[in-house]
Amino acid sequence: MKTMLKSLLVAAMVVGFTAAASAAGLISIIVNDPANPYWLTEGNVAKAEAEKLGYTANVAAHKGDTNTESNLIDTAITNKSVAIILDPANADGSVGAVKKAIAANIPVFLVNAEINQEGLAKGQLVSNNAQGAALGAQQWVQAVGEKGKYVELLGAPSDNNAATRSNGYATVLSQYPDLEKAASQVADWDRTKGHDKMQSMLQANPDIIAVISGNDEMALGAVAALKEAGKLSGIKVGGFDGSPDAVAAIKSGELQYTVLQPVAIFSAKAVQQADSFIKSGATGAATEKQLFDCLLITKDNVDKYTAPFVLSE
Repeated sequence: MKTMLKSLLVAAMVVGFTAAASAAGLISIIVNDPANPYWLTEGNVAKAEAEKLGYTANVAAHKGDTNTESNLIDTAITNKSVAIILDPANADGSVGAVKKAIAANIPVFLVNAEINQEGLAKGQLVSNNAQGAALGAQQWVQAVGEKGKYVELLGAPSDNNAATRSNGYATVLSQYPDLEKAASQVADWDRTKGHDKMQSMLQANPDIIAVISGNDEMALGAVAALKEAGKLSGIKVGGFDGSPDAVAAIKSGELQYTVLQPVAIFSAKAVQQADSFIKSGATGAATEKQLFDCLLITKDNVDKYTAPFVLSE
């Protein structure tokens, strides 16, 4: 009898420990496409921070597809997530997915990209894309000069960041009337598309002197196309994100600069705010929309790049 009671007591202790260990609950993290090192870092950092705070966490990817995103939100609801960290697929198209989570009483924290409706997500934590674009465009002019033809590679139109960066570039470059934008193409943040669109723009505009890009992946695709054409030495390219491959290209002299998005900072911060909201009903942030300033990486400070998307002061 004593043996049986002892066994039951041990079993109860194990069950109790398991319940305590999982009491914090599941945080579901949904990113765009981890094939891109930026989004890979976003998911990895958020997961690590959630686990550090005592939660279980999983990472899934919608790859820019709102139907996949909606299904992943359904899964997060079914799995009784205590919070969702979401990099939205579409500024308008992701609103419905966020509403589903809210209806299920699951707080949603958006990272990297915004949706076109406030008051749903508990926080929208993004890079200060306008500030970063101005920073990048000023460095681009310094590298390129104030006269000549150039082309631009644009991100996905469904992502507000694409327009914000392009508009930021235009605001700076419009101050230099002898700089002429000969062409622009949408390459959807993708390296292969950046390569292909660069090829077509170069064929139509062989006299360009520079390329300005909405992100590093498209910029690196452009670099590859220019190398194949034997034109890279005479055409300057600038990026945006601060990816490890872009940093390597800066070190080798193939890329002039990149604008570092502090994704490692705001991904962790989103989880911290989710934790605060779960425990206290308040995020601790003054506003829903929160901007994080970008930093410039050039050949002069590239050695201070200490980890993916981290620049030491």
